[in-house]
Amino acid sequence: MKKTLCIIGALFIAMSVHAKEPVDYVNTQIGGVSHLLQPTFNTVHLPNSMLRFVPSKSPGISDHYLASKIYGFPLNLPAHRFPHILSIMPSSGAPDVRPEAMASEYDHDFETATPYYYAVLLEDDEIQAEFTPTTRCGFYRFTASDAPLHIVLRGKENVDIKIVDATTITALGTLNGLTQYAFIKFSQPFQQHGVFQKESGRQQADHIRGDEAGVYVTFDAAAKKTIMVKYGISYISSEQAKTTLQEQIPGWTFDETKENARRIWNEALSKIRIEGGSEDDKTVFYTAFYRALERMVNISEDGRYYSAYDKQVHSDERDFYVDDWSWDTYRALHPLRIILNPDMQADILQSYVRMSEQSGWMPSFPQAWGDMGGMIGHHQAAIIADAWFKGVRNFDIDAAYAGLRKNAVEGTMIPWREGPATKLDSFYRQHGYFPALNPDEKETVQGVHSFEKRQAVAVTLEHSYDEWCLAQLAAALKHQEDHDLFLQRALNYKNVYNADTGFMSPKRADGTWVTPFNPKNSGGAGCRDYFAEINAWTYSFHVQHDVDGLIALMGGREKFLQRLDRLYEEPMYGYCRWTQTADIPDGTGMVGQFVMGNEQSFHVPYLYVYAGAPWKTQKRIRQLVHAWFRNDLMGIPGDEDGGAMSAWVIFSALGFYPVTPGMPIYVIGAPLFEKASLRLPDGSTFVVRAVNNSRQNKYIQSAQLNGKPLTRAWFTHKDIVHGGELALQMGPRPNKTWGTEEPPPSFRFSEK
Repeated sequence: MKKTLCIIGALFIAMSVHAKEPVDYVNTQIGGVSHLLQPTFNTVHLPNSMLRFVPSKSPGISDHYLASKIYGFPLNLPAHRFPHILSIMPSSGAPDVRPEAMASEYDHDFETATPYYYAVLLEDDEIQAEFTPTTRCGFYRFTASDAPLHIVLRGKENVDIKIVDATTITALGTLNGLTQYAFIKFSQPFQQHGVFQKESGRQQADHIRGDEAGVYVTFDAAAKKTIMVKYGISYISSEQAKTTLQEQIPGWTFDETKENARRIWNEALSKIRIEGGSEDDKTVFYTAFYRALERMVNISEDGRYYSAYDKQVHSDERDFYVDDWSWDTYRALHPLRIILNPDMQADILQSYVRMSEQSGWMPSFPQAWGDMGGMIGHHQAAIIADAWFKGVRNFDIDAAYAGLRKNAVEGTMIPWREGPATKLDSFYRQHGYFPALNPDEKETVQGVHSFEKRQAVAVTLEHSYDEWCLAQLAAALKHQEDHDLFLQRALNYKNVYNADTGFMSPKRADGTWVTPFNPKNSGGAGCRDYFAEINAWTYSFHVQHDVDGLIALMGGREKFLQRLDRLYEEPMYGYCRWTQTADIPDGTGMVGQFVMGNEQSFHVPYLYVYAGAPWKTQKRIRQLVHAWFRNDLMGIPGDEDGGAMSAWVIFSALGFYPVTPGMPIYVIGAPLFEKASLRLPDGSTFVVRAVNNSRQNKYIQSAQLNGKPLTRAWFTHKDIVHGGELALQMGPRPNKTWGTEEPPPSFRFSEK
């Protein structure tokens, strides 16, 4: 008996050793081949940390996974989907510092890519390259053959690199005016070194300054085969980079650093535990979760941070975050963080406040080098309102509101621009819509981007929502006049609805509709004359804050449901797919005219719930998740945008979604897993349990929330913030009466 127990115990231990943890489900290569525009990258980093790593692949290859050569390894990527500042690359044989000479073939079958560790065989020189990160440090391990090993450090702009001694280099470079410092140590002395510049070639020296410059060091054949390189980075100073390295990687224990990074990732991903579903479902889910933990990025360094918003170094006990694209992330990424990490969200909001105070404008796409001013709308209003009404209060709401209000009453609404208002903005604030030009009419307003255009209808729709968010904040802060003003503006979406066509449509300054108007190809490249990247079919549903009002505009519930159904069924009659791809490249992941590959569509499948057909949401969500988000190289339908699309996958897989950030409710969809447990900050757990769940059993038959019958297809943030359980009985055929009696609130919300 004892022998049997020992055998069973040994088997149990063996199974435990090999049991998968959340980080083991992450496949960083999902989406590495794009449907059309940007692929995903196999980024190595710690959650929301300053240092990010992606190998530099063949120039000109948009599909990152398919690139045939590696050109270098960056010390850091300061922003999502932007270039590095400094990079490192090993080689052997005769020294040749030209990038094309050092580039090496590689093979994905000899590559390991995880969130916390990367390894690849550089085949041209038979060098094994490995990397693992801390929050502001990187650690490389290069294992070479018996030939001499050369390591090159290069930068692109305003480079300043100095050989301090035979094991130490200091370096800096810039990107968009942002200076990145690096303090670099080698595990053993190099025997030779030199500097180079694109114009002057290699020379014997200890110091180089200029553009397209770098240094090389050489370890002779008698040196140890494994050379380790560790470094710290800083946006403050070289001395701070040195201090950070001493704090975070004091020794040469590569494997210990790697295991610590793995532990941190497992702890972060374990905030959501899932049971049931297929292995592919789990892989897609945890990969999405990993991508949702890339941004925003904490650039505080030991209680200080460099702010590009006033070009000063500040002391602040609170962490300072940058790298956000609010147009993309307000929809799902920020709401997800409010649930899982509200304290971090409070620091993020305070960072927005600091940037607003330092620069004079509330930023929309804040980067480490300043505001990028991307896309349209002032969706930081939604980000801040959503947090406030979900109980996140540890930030300066009065200063935040002042910044938001300034943008709304004094700032411009022109796409891809921040700053003072123009005559277009004055027109909007007087007439309630952004005026459109006739097709091919020459632009008359200075400041309108020659490619991005006015996007007149989309600007009207998105600012209507933002100003609804502002109205809610104004009411909470007892600014009654502001509330009345912004609530009136929140209805401006009605001014661009053409009842004759049933579409949101462009309107001229004289109040007449632009004709001819084709809702499938709605105005130039990417529909940018009148919309933002996709056409009128989807944008006609872009009224997140007043779905009831939109339903009324479209003729009531039945006609609204018919329009929603038609969205997914409308073909391209007379408009070939290749033409559509050329005209609307962001229109990827299409189902009829619905575009899964772009953020404006995220809330649309959930609108069936508002019109009394929750079962159609349940069916559609399952279809979209399984069709477009898969465990393969093309498993993301559009630009992932640093966690924005992945956050939609997370919510939809959990079974609920924040249709209207700024309103503390969630609309119920169709959970992917039998059980999902969310670990909340107060130590409690919120569980979504889908009983009898399967691929076919996608329809909710009945529901209970915290042990009580739930007959509506939505619940509030208060229902989950301190833990509880949403239990859903699933079945193979729709229960067309469940969830129909009380639609989600719209425009006005009051928790009972």
